[in-house]
Amino acid sequence: MNPTITLLFILSLTLGTTITMTSTHWLLAWAGLEMNTLAIIPIIAKQHHPRATEAATKYFLIQATASTLILFSSTINAWKTGQWDISQLSTPESTTMLTLALAMKLGLAPLHLWLPEVLQGSTLPTAMIITTWQKLAPMALLLLTFNNLNHQILITLGLASALLGGWSGLNQTQTRKIMAFSSIAHMGWFFMALTISPNITLITLLIYLLITSTLFTMLITTSSKTLLDLGTTLHHTPNLLITSLLTLMSLGGLPPLTGFMPKWLILSALITDNKTLISMIMALSTLPSLFFYLRMSQMTTLTLSPKTTPTQHKWRFKTPITPATPMIILSALLLPLTPLILNLT
Repeated sequence: MNPTITLLFILSLTLGTTITMTSTHWLLAWAGLEMNTLAIIPIIAKQHHPRATEAATKYFLIQATASTLILFSSTINAWKTGQWDISQLSTPESTTMLTLALAMKLGLAPLHLWLPEVLQGSTLPTAMIITTWQKLAPMALLLLTFNNLNHQILITLGLASALLGGWSGLNQTQTRKIMAFSSIAHMGWFFMALTISPNITLITLLIYLLITSTLFTMLITTSSKTLLDLGTTLHHTPNLLITSLLTLMSLGGLPPLTGFMPKWLILSALITDNKTLISMIMALSTLPSLFFYLRMSQMTTLTLSPKTTPTQHKWRFKTPITPATPMIILSALLLPLTPLILNLT
């Protein structure tokens, strides 16, 4: 694709998300979502491959359906209350429809089946955009309307996503599908945080974006599309891959790393609200996810590819400098700053 055209699409993507995040009127937010969707589709389909075309088509159909539901819910709310303001969403029909539409956009269970297929048909940079930047606009709408949302629906969707995201990722060998199911599981934690506090929700979102971007940067640097690829890249960038072990453990929520912070805050808040059973299920749902993160770590740093003796250790002479280095540090070492982060939010 022409670099100028690519830049135009990326600017449109940024503008659409910014319009949605800064708007207070439902029609303007919907227009931003549509601009965002139309900008990402050519980026997904630019490979001129049948799988990429299939992924772009699936993404378009899902996002168009979700945007239609959002417009329909806002229209019903305006019809019943006379308000087009985003924060004034109050009718039960509108809030339920909006929650399901945004769950579909974010890829929460049981509306999650499109996300692994779309990521598998995309390049690694495009997959990173879908799992990070494309989450911002729907999450902003959820944060603007969380006071009026049905908590029972949020808890149900959160539990289903955390459980299915972990269990479905167990038998995957493609890194993009593993990251898709990881995203589904983390969106379940995000929906659970919505029932507790906007501050904890914002912390959960920022930590998820940071760690997921770090891991995708590592995968892009090493061009690792499968677990087998991860097992053969240690000789070329050992420092990056060894430190990425910390990122994987942090994504699984293992203390004392950064990824433990949002899980710790959410579980402690659930127990304080006497939701002990829900907190126990959420804690147990992290075990399958932690298993496939451990498997990625084992393939990356604890095994060696066959016939390593004649391998030329080019990394000894030229170490690649990537933006992953400061991101890995933040992804691993932010837990002691939890009180400061809570005060800032």
